[in-house]
Amino acid sequence: MATWAAFFVQGLCFATLLTHVIDLQHRFGLSDGDLALVLLLVPVIAGVGSAIAGPLASRYGSAPILRVSQVAVCVIVALLGWNGQLAGLYALSAAFGLSVGAVDAAMNMQAVAVERRYGMSVLTGFHAVWSVGSMLGAGFNSAFSELGVELGWSFSVPVLIGAVISVVMLPRLYGRDAERAGEQAAQVAARVPWRPIIPLCLAMAFLYVGDAAVSNYSTVYMERALATSGWLVPFAYFVYQATMLLARVPGDLAVRRYGPAPVVRAGAVIAAVGTLGVVVAPGVVTAVLSFGLVGVGLSVIAPQSFSAAGRLGAGAETAIARVNMFNYVGFLVGVALVGTLNDTVNVRVAFVPAAVLVALIVFLARGFQPEPELAARP
Repeated sequence: MATWAAFFVQGLCFATLLTHVIDLQHRFGLSDGDLALVLLLVPVIAGVGSAIAGPLASRYGSAPILRVSQVAVCVIVALLGWNGQLAGLYALSAAFGLSVGAVDAAMNMQAVAVERRYGMSVLTGFHAVWSVGSMLGAGFNSAFSELGVELGWSFSVPVLIGAVISVVMLPRLYGRDAERAGEQAAQVAARVPWRPIIPLCLAMAFLYVGDAAVSNYSTVYMERALATSGWLVPFAYFVYQATMLLARVPGDLAVRRYGPAPVVRAGAVIAAVGTLGVVVAPGVVTAVLSFGLVGVGLSVIAPQSFSAAGRLGAGAETAIARVNMFNYVGFLVGVALVGTLNDTVNVRVAFVPAAVLVALIVFLARGFQPEPELAARP
């Protein structure tokens, strides 16, 4: 329940900020280039936060990192709503990136610990809870916008709820195992090899290239490629998020029945087909259904990447933090690739690299399968 709470609050805070980006652009009169700089600042620094979280968690456990960084995220998002200085926007965005990177890494470490304790796949369910929090955060913004609520309160009310949940629930997180505490754990973590986690890192990066394409350019696609307007413009992204949530709910059952590698392989195929459908869609119905397929396919890959990293044994905290860093690498590459092709060719062609990279996850899926000797351990 405590780890569920962490995922829920993270989704709530992230969506609260993400859906207010256009409001911040208007408040500070930012050009598209200035806004892109702010948006790119966050994942770059989030990678640093994730990298720092790995060795700290190896030494002290992920629970204290998650407790501190998640409350920090809530406070920073609230301050962004009240801040009126451009320098403050950049400083708070950097602080948000550092904190959110630590939260992403630490909460997945806790989820892996829960999964290890249960002895079966449960990690996809945590990411489903993140999706619920994210949709609720977007819903708050829509309601407050309709009611004309002041921007500061529109930021603050959802994250205040998140802060209360964090303070009440996060003390119940798993503590650090005694045998892996202190200097010995740090030395073990330092010897974690890269080779077994490279397929997981690449899959995470390729996944987030696809996610960045949909998140940042689905509305552009609907408007420019299909000449839609009104409520149909954001509808494709809504369907993408909704199908991702619906697929994540039974995702753990599929992993338990068929194993992680076949599920990841099937997800990659579905996502690649969906992305190609976006490229060639002749009309709105086909496009929306294609975006939905992308959501279904990508839904299981991130949680299974973290789950596979957690099965590496000693030094799992470091492995999870490394895999999480490629979340931000994929986002940056996705924004750069899709943005460049959108500007130089057209928005349909912009989705082609995402389709290719997502399809390559099929060949990485073998790296998600537990080693026999690890699977046999009690």
